[in-house]
Amino acid sequence: MDSPMLELNDQTFEKEVVQSDKPVVVDFGAVWCGPCKRLAPIVEELAKEYEGRVKIAKFDIDESPQTPAKFKVMSVPTVLFFKGGKPVDMIVGLVAKDALKKKIDPLLS
Repeated sequence: MDSPMLELNDQTFEKEVVQSDKPVVVDFGAVWCGPCKRLAPIVEELAKEYEGRVKIAKFDIDESPQTPAKFKVMSVPTVLFFKGGKPVDMIVGLVAKDALKKKIDPLLS
């Protein structure tokens, strides 16, 4: 099944996030991170729900360490919310879907 979820790295971040005309939600995680694995299906659901309105992406911090360092991502999972190419909000740790939706919905206004 085709997923609306983007996979980002240091090379694609600028184009997909900073230059995006839509709000972007980036889930910073790592393959070895248990809470990241539990957050992944929630983020996938949100990618489907907000498809066409918000870009939702995952970012592997081990494969591309420069971008997480730039945004001071200290632990995973960390979800950053971007509007107009700039970070406007952040959630650190495993959270419920509703908590993420409460951060995404204001980005649409």
